[in-house]
Amino acid sequence: MNVNDDTRYLMAMSFIPGIGPRTTRKLISNLGNAEAFFKVAQKLRLPGVNEIDLRQSSLKSYLSRADDEITYNQKHHIKTFTSDDLEYPFRLKACDDAPLVIYTRGNMNLNSSRMIAVVGTRRSTSYGNRVCEELISEMHLQNCTLISGLALGIDSYAHKAAQSKNIQNIGVVAHGLDRIYPASHRELAASMEGNGGLISDFPTGTRPDRENFPKRNRIIAGLADAVIVVEAAEKGGALITAELAMGYNRDVFAVPGRIGDAVSLGCNELIKRNKAAILTRPSDLGYYLSWEKPQKPSVQTSLFVDLNEDEQKILSIIRNGTEHMDSIAIATDWSMNKIANKLLELEFKGLIKPLPGKRFQIAG
Repeated sequence: MNVNDDTRYLMAMSFIPGIGPRTTRKLISNLGNAEAFFKVAQKLRLPGVNEIDLRQSSLKSYLSRADDEITYNQKHHIKTFTSDDLEYPFRLKACDDAPLVIYTRGNMNLNSSRMIAVVGTRRSTSYGNRVCEELISEMHLQNCTLISGLALGIDSYAHKAAQSKNIQNIGVVAHGLDRIYPASHRELAASMEGNGGLISDFPTGTRPDRENFPKRNRIIAGLADAVIVVEAAEKGGALITAELAMGYNRDVFAVPGRIGDAVSLGCNELIKRNKAAILTRPSDLGYYLSWEKPQKPSVQTSLFVDLNEDEQKILSIIRNGTEHMDSIAIATDWSMNKIANKLLELEFKGLIKPLPGKRFQIAG
């Protein structure tokens, strides 16, 4: 895998403590590219940046670390993607705190049409495990990709069920891809690489420290069309993922549990506070997400409605099913503002209808 200079410099920027994705993107927008930052870093006078160590020796160390990372990844078949790459997941790219660089190991399509995250407690019950299996069976029928966190409990049951159904199976981890945590999941992780694999925004050498897991959860939420919480205690990572998903305008579902069950308190609270839709049957998933095949538009539509070239282009993209606003952006290479205006015009003309999660389909 060849890594270009832009990737090298962007990777080096991701190693600088104190400069997060948002600040980095602002810097690159003003300077032109990541390489330019390293040329003028010591002259910058920006709020929040001046306090960061940008001495020449430090800048060289970040670049040296990027070179080491690239060498290691090439040797161990770890792929590197930046937000400028076509393979970078478009759903994640739409999040304002999306990582500058992601690392993957395996064989996966991070832009597949239907991606669902299943998360929950590490202390799952037989009820939660059974729900996982039923959900994965439905996802298999709907040709979905599973996303989860490779943790003990609900995550591992979801990943194992996905393997049994041979659906794309993606684990998002809170450490570098030079290790597996927990170690007991090494065999599971290896088996996932044929149709899926692992993804992380942490470079090699990163340990699974406690503070990394909330950062990992934003990747799970950002990659998915919807997040399903199967079992969750009153506090925990699954609820953090649900909150992040809501912030990203993703659909959130929760499986209800018995009143008083410790591992269902979180799910029941999400439902009570209208932060998640209740999911009582796996088959409801396709209904909620409007995956039923829409009627094809009449071939006579253009005879009754005056459509300009841009509107016809959007209709041709949506014509065969539901489409996410971000995928329309990729197909047209238009600004999000222009796309939003064109979609609104088509909606007023009665030709498309909006769906939850910034998706659209032909009006039937």
